[in-house]
Amino acid sequence: MAEVTNEPVLEGLKGVQSSMADLKAGQHEVKSELQAIRGHMLALQTDINNLYTSVSGVESRLERVERRLNLTDQTQ
Repeated sequence: MAEVTNEPVLEGLKGVQSSMADLKAGQHEVKSELQAIRGHMLALQTDINNLYTSVSGVESRLERVERRLNLTDQTQ
């Protein structure tokens, strides 16, 4: 009678284990890229907030200049 071994099953499991290791490495790379994207988005949000603050300051100064030069519409 032929001897039954677990060798084919073990070889298949080694392939699965190798594939899982590749998937974990890919997942780690994607996670790192997402963290970098989040960092860039945060920097962009900060830059936009700074621009809004600057524009607000310029608008208030412009309004003050217009009032002093009587360039504003009196119906407001």
